[in-house]
Amino acid sequence: MVQKGLTAFFEKFLTKESLFTDRKVLQSNYTPETILHRDAQIQQIAKIMAPALRLDKPSNLFVYGKTGTGKTLSIKYTTNQILEVASQRSMPLKIFYINCKLKRVADTEYRLIAQLCREFGKEIPPTGLPTDEIYRIFFDTIDKEKQVIILILDEIDQLVKKTGDEILYNLTRINAELHKSQISLIGISSDLRFAEALDSRVKSSLSEEEIIFPPYNAMQLQHILKQRGKIAFKEGVMDEGVIEKCAAYAAREHGDARRALELLRVAAEIAERNGFAKIEVRHIDEAEEKIEHDRIIEAVSTQPKQHQAILYSIVSIYIKRKDIIFTGEIYELYKGICHQVGLRPLTQRRVSDVIGELDMLGLINAKVISKGRYGRTREIQVSVPSSTIAKIKNILEEGLDLT
Repeated sequence: MVQKGLTAFFEKFLTKESLFTDRKVLQSNYTPETILHRDAQIQQIAKIMAPALRLDKPSNLFVYGKTGTGKTLSIKYTTNQILEVASQRSMPLKIFYINCKLKRVADTEYRLIAQLCREFGKEIPPTGLPTDEIYRIFFDTIDKEKQVIILILDEIDQLVKKTGDEILYNLTRINAELHKSQISLIGISSDLRFAEALDSRVKSSLSEEEIIFPPYNAMQLQHILKQRGKIAFKEGVMDEGVIEKCAAYAAREHGDARRALELLRVAAEIAERNGFAKIEVRHIDEAEEKIEHDRIIEAVSTQPKQHQAILYSIVSIYIKRKDIIFTGEIYELYKGICHQVGLRPLTQRRVSDVIGELDMLGLINAKVISKGRYGRTREIQVSVPSSTIAKIKNILEEGLDLT
């Protein structure tokens, strides 16, 4: 009976008019023909990269700005254009893009260099070789012919978080070992404080050139949404005020265009699923609620066990008294939870670092306050909607085997 019911549902779904003409236009990996409000940055990237077309090594470039400010989009757009010109002129220019957030690709120095070897057709075992050996294979592979290689490391801060910054030092020093080839690095990061924490040798090598991407304002976001909406939707399916509301939400979230596009897509999906012929302003509110809920749940469930134990301590105290929480009381409860679940407790200093990371994720709000000669502490508040607290507690209990 259920199967027959589903067949009828799918048949009916296929006969219904969709609001979309091209859904992928609203996805973050889509590259439009024209990138709005990033002319200045694209021109800068083009000028820095142009020497590659004369087979000269371009300067290393470090690009940073908050999430959804067009960094990756602008880099990919510009390097695609350079590749097109190089291809027409049969120039030995190669460009490789690696997202350092991906597991099993760039979570260790070995895996990253092995992945680069594979890009050049050299098969490397997943583990087993000494690091020096894998670098030697990489050097030998790329140095067989004269060529310029541009290596784009997106989310470069994630690479350093996993492996330390020694890998960046090694990558920036590669050209000293090469005779025919030359490598340039483009690092992309959403962490504005990332470069400050780098070893000074690495920082000076990596940041030969720097470009900052500012957040989009509400008007710029409206232009981007209108540009994509024209291609993504059938004519006339957006109510008045939908674009403006979407842009206003995203401008409030640090001018994040990716967020704005996701909001519009989810709002359209909600409208379509519920049988509406148009996307209405209220669907933006529903989409905002759904995305925020999904983001929080994903962030909590993917945290390492130590982070989960610290967050569970914070949530447990918050549920009891819904007031400001201090680092010291979190640490005491956290040690007890570690004992309960068989984890080795981190030092109080490391727990303080993790609290800072949870603050960056937006799960808590941690404000450093001075206690004079007694040092500093943090005032911590839970910053997720109270409606999700019970769900978060359940996820943490499952993750820590506390149920």
